Amino acid sequence: MRGRSGFGWSQFLMGICLILLGAFTFLRPRSIFTGIAVLYGIAAVITGICDIVIYIKEERFTGFGPAVSLISGILSIMTGIALLAYPGIAEWVVAILFPLWFITHCISRLAHVGIIRLMAGNSYYYFCLIVNTIGLVLGFLMLFQPFITFFTVGYLVAFLLIAFGIDCILMAFTDLGSRW
Repeated sequence: MRGRSGFGWSQFLMGICLILLGAFTFLRPRSIFTGIAVLYGIAAVITGICDIVIYIKEERFTGFGPAVSLISGILSIMTGIALLAYPGIAEWVVAILFPLWFITHCISRLAHVGIIRLMAGNSYYYFCLIVNTIGLVLGFLMLFQPFITFFTVGYLVAFLLIAFGIDCILMAFTDLGSRW
């Protein structure tokens, strides 16, 4: 029998990466359109892989997995590959795919809140609910107001990346994080 460490290292490492990327974005919000496209691509691929792993593990644990986690993972990986292959398209990716990435990631996390409440308790449940609801609203705002996206996306993305990072780190310290 394999023992569990009680700590979700993948969630913790993903959280650290997202927080570092978010802090850099706050310092240089215009950089997301060109020079940092590759870093965002890597972050999107890692997030997508983690979402797919969560889908697989939840399906194994509960007998079913929310398809939105799988779709979120696929969209995240597509976003990451597009950024890695063509850094020059970053402006369009930011304007179109980043809002979709945020929307699907938030829906994926919100699809798990029942299990999160059961496994991690009320504090993390409410934090996850608030952060991902804000992320969902901001994702739709960026999607339907692309003009706003071009001027404010750096700060919105930075805020969401840091919030998602904190969310992942908090999950790493719960029983749920050790399973994923």
